[in-house]
Amino acid sequence: MNPLPHEALAPQASHSSLSSVLEQPRLLLVDDEPRLLSSLYELLQGRGYQLVTASTGAEALNHLSKLRFDMVLLDLRLPDIGGHEIMDFINQKGIDADVIVMSGEIGIDAAIGALKRGAYDYLRKPYSREELLKTVGNALKARRLEEANRRIANQLENSEKMYRYLVDSSPDIIYTLNHEGRFTFVNDRAYQLLGYRREELIGQHYSVLVHDEDLERARYSFNERRVDERASRNVELRLKCHAGSNQERTFNNTLMTISLNAIGMHVPDQEVKKLEFFGTYGVARDITDRKRAEEVISYQAYHDILTDLPNRILFKDRLGLAVIQAKRKHTELAVMFIDLDRFKLVNDTLGHVKGDELLQQVSVRLKECLRKGDTLARQGGDEFTIVLPELRDRSDASHVADKFLECLQLPFDLDGHQVHISASIGIAIYPGHGESIDELLRHADIAMYQVKGQGKNGHAFYDASMQDVSHQKIALGQSLRRALENDELEMYYQPQIDAASGRIVGAEALMRWNHPTRGIVSPGEFLPFAEENGLMIPISDWMIGALCRDMLQWKNICANHVRLSLNLSPQYLDRGDFFEKMRGALVRYGIAPSQIEVEITENICIRNPQHAIEQLNKLGQLGVSVAIDDFGTGYSSLAYLHRFPVHTIKIDQSFVKEIHDEYGHYPVVLAIISIARGLGLNLIAEGVETESQARYLRANGCMTMQGYLYHRPMPLPRFTDVLRSQGMPANAGNVLAFQA
Repeated sequence: MNPLPHEALAPQASHSSLSSVLEQPRLLLVDDEPRLLSSLYELLQGRGYQLVTASTGAEALNHLSKLRFDMVLLDLRLPDIGGHEIMDFINQKGIDADVIVMSGEIGIDAAIGALKRGAYDYLRKPYSREELLKTVGNALKARRLEEANRRIANQLENSEKMYRYLVDSSPDIIYTLNHEGRFTFVNDRAYQLLGYRREELIGQHYSVLVHDEDLERARYSFNERRVDERASRNVELRLKCHAGSNQERTFNNTLMTISLNAIGMHVPDQEVKKLEFFGTYGVARDITDRKRAEEVISYQAYHDILTDLPNRILFKDRLGLAVIQAKRKHTELAVMFIDLDRFKLVNDTLGHVKGDELLQQVSVRLKECLRKGDTLARQGGDEFTIVLPELRDRSDASHVADKFLECLQLPFDLDGHQVHISASIGIAIYPGHGESIDELLRHADIAMYQVKGQGKNGHAFYDASMQDVSHQKIALGQSLRRALENDELEMYYQPQIDAASGRIVGAEALMRWNHPTRGIVSPGEFLPFAEENGLMIPISDWMIGALCRDMLQWKNICANHVRLSLNLSPQYLDRGDFFEKMRGALVRYGIAPSQIEVEITENICIRNPQHAIEQLNKLGQLGVSVAIDDFGTGYSSLAYLHRFPVHTIKIDQSFVKEIHDEYGHYPVVLAIISIARGLGLNLIAEGVETESQARYLRANGCMTMQGYLYHRPMPLPRFTDVLRSQGMPANAGNVLAFQA
């Protein structure tokens, strides 16, 4: 690389006069990195600047002491003298040069130190070529403007002509009114901002400019003829722009908001020795952009950015107004609480971006179902609230809820992904279900959870009995925390039957809660509480220990060939150290890994698929096998056959339930059987309740079944009695499946 000259003139100036050269801005480039300094020099060369370079702090100080510079492009890290010290030197010596700092420092202190010392701007390396050129250009332009302003200010003291020029060049509208409120002077800024020429306004009353809605406020300000220190007052007014050829349609024209500082002008009456009102002097500053920014900020404070719907703050405000109106008119209103079903599955599977798109599409559909006076708001997440004022009767609210459910039935297209969702809707009516805002929202929320608990995809009106159910659920969740401590959990087992021999070949274990006052509680009632309250990990830990202890008892009946299948909670696999805990339990109780089979469902790896795959692959290497529970109910089931070491698939009871005729044709069941046979996988049918179902499954190749046709779930002592009663051989190879 060729060394840089300390000072060079731009090429286009080489043939100009000396005076032209001297008018070019002189820039000092300071950087200790030769390549960066060379790059900076080449970037600015040929742009009408005189360029001087320095690679050390001492060299930079030497140049600053000898030459006048318009700008310094300064690197903070120098081998001898830091950039901050150079800026201190510039300030101490009163050197009139703008400083643009270019630094690779990532800390905020360097930037703060530079800006405190008066830096024009701070560019972090690596900066873009355009950013640097724009910053340099803006700084020099501002410098030229400052110099021009200084020259004008100096001339203003001795020149009335220059004074008029400044008035006309002002960014504000400057004007005077006579005692009748008519314009006697207005500068050229009125034309630039409003489109009115000076001659059009002189002699006209100020009301020709003021927006109709602001006229009363303008009259108060302009007609109040105060004197002395009370003569100054401020008022914000909207002024009308020139209408062109359609002056009668001024309401359609652009409205500009101005801040008007009106000062009464008074001259002394020499004869009567008193002040006489002469007119008004005003300065009108355009604050349109500021007002629009304030409106945007205000709008964003009360609206959801994603869906553009009112947020919970604005919703509560509108609900409060609707309650006041309903109280005054003695009418009813409805508050709805909507929660989308299966939204979390979509969000976790397709990502948050697609989840946001789904929320936007949902909000559009919901709005189309409402009247003009109704309010739809987003509470957050996948929750929406609605207020329906002035109901004729409650059937109006029921009709709107039905429209919501109907509009959500059609699939949503998320860039090629067809997504189906539904909603659970709770409804509270004013004043029957509450008279305050919080009461109505809380009761609508309770009604919504009632719909969730009854299968989702529906709506329900609040009822006082729901409050009791809600309190019972809270109490149930609290007592669940004590269930582990009090040893209230127990395992039940439902035998699995070999259709050919009628013998028990395995069992599915189901968790039960022996509640001290409610008796036996099924997992469907308490496991959702465990998921919501972070109890699935300790409950699953308990389950592993309980099953291993049970297996020790089975050794006396069916030796060491019992296989236990664990249906894992997604939370447990995602957050718990499942592999280490399972391996530790097997070692502690002396159980072979080949006796364990882990059941997974479609949502097992939604949260962290890679982590789930790693955990299950580790188990596979240890010797534990994998089964797919409820096969066919999820869109991803087939993909699991390739992603996991699958040994068994289970036909979901929803498919078995459809079998009504042993000679009928049930293609889904046949397809699952065919997949298992083609891949050499074990196959179990769940929920077999009739002889017709059993004969159909047996005739088509499914030989292992469980259901009420054979046995109901039973506690461990009863299950071991059943095993003994049929004299199971020691090498029966039983398969025991667990599902929490």
